[in-house]
Amino acid sequence: MDVTIIGTGNMARGIGRRVLDGGHNLTVVGKDEERAQEVAEELGGDVATAVSGDPIEADVVFLAVYYPDARAAVEQYREQLAGKAVVDITNPVNETYDALVVPPDGSATQELAQLAPDARFVKAFNTTFANTLTSGQVAGQPLDVLLAGDDERAKDAVATLAGDGGLNPIDAGPLHRARELEALGLLHMSVQGELGTGYASAVKILA
Repeated sequence: MDVTIIGTGNMARGIGRRVLDGGHNLTVVGKDEERAQEVAEELGGDVATAVSGDPIEADVVFLAVYYPDARAAVEQYREQLAGKAVVDITNPVNETYDALVVPPDGSATQELAQLAPDARFVKAFNTTFANTLTSGQVAGQPLDVLLAGDDERAKDAVATLAGDGGLNPIDAGPLHRARELEALGLLHMSVQGELGTGYASAVKILA
C-alpha cells in the first residue's frame, strides 16, 4: 500500500517504522521540507517527502499530529481525502492533559469526519506510545492496535498495515467507539506518572 503520514513528530516516526517494516511505501508530510527530510533520514529506506499543501495520492493517510493540527489538515485536504482511508491517532486532551475537549457524546474522529464526510475515517494507534511503536512490542508482546470505524474496507486496510508491521490489530467496533478509545488513551497517559514507565507501557488484551 501507499501510505502518507502527515506529521513529523515521534508518533510519525513510530508509525513510519511499522509501515516500512511491513513492506509498504511511505511518504512523510512536514510543515517544511527540512522536517520531513529529517524523519525520512532517521527511518532510512526509500521514504518520500512532501510539504504541507502538496498533493496526497496515498491509499491510507495517517493524521500523526495534535488534534487542532489534525483539524487544520483535514480542512486543507478535504477534497483530496475523499475515498481514502484516513487514520486519526489523536487524543483530544486539554492543556493539562486531564480531560478530553470534545463533546461527551462524541470524539475527535467523529468531529474530523464531519469536516471531510467523503473520507473513510478510522480511529487507531491512539492507545500506543511512540517509543513502543519503534520496536512494535512491550515485554515481548506485540502491541495491540484497537480500531474503530464504519467503513470495513478502511478498517481492513489499517488492520493489514498493523499486522504487516508486526502488531496485533483488534476491531473495536463502529466509529462511535472512538470515544471510548480516546478515553482509554487518556487513561493510559494519566497513569504514566504512577507507573514510572516513561511512556513505555502498552494497553494489552489477554485471553
